Amino acid sequence: MKPKIGVVGSAAGDITEELKEKAREIGIEIARYGCILLTGATTGLSYEAVKGAKEYDGLVIGISPASNLREHAESYKLPTEHFDVIIFTGFGYKGRNVVTIRSSDGVIAISGRIGTLNELTIAYDEGKVIGVLKGSGGVCDSFEEIVKTTGKKGGVIISEEEPKTLVKKLIESLYSRR
Repeated sequence: MKPKIGVVGSAAGDITEELKEKAREIGIEIARYGCILLTGATTGLSYEAVKGAKEYDGLVIGISPASNLREHAESYKLPTEHFDVIIFTGFGYKGRNVVTIRSSDGVIAISGRIGTLNELTIAYDEGKVIGVLKGSGGVCDSFEEIVKTTGKKGGVIISEEEPKTLVKKLIESLYSRR
């Protein structure tokens, strides 16, 4: 079975062109390795990864907080283009986060705010392999320190500045765990 890599990160806020390019590169690399890309079917940096994966003909699945397509597009104002499949949870953002992370074999985070921190803590608690794009700002720049302060054992954290290296190391770690 192909590994499923969740990509999480800033959906809005201060998203630079450099971060968008790095997110697209992450998506391309996930597709290049033949993995499936999962996101919260949202905007921002994870959507840039979606676009990158589609440039390489990757398979992309979105996990929506909405109950149906209409609510997804009209109430939540979330994108539908570039997704091969959108699964509608009806669970809102926090519930969607649990489904997205549990459905992912590994998770890559780019920048991020409180929603991304929620996804990362779920991934860590679930023992997932977590790739953090070092230097991307937001919660990514402090997640390892937050984890250290808890003293709790959990997932594996891989921190890299280069998208290609990050994806490669995450996938290698996933295969070593099988």
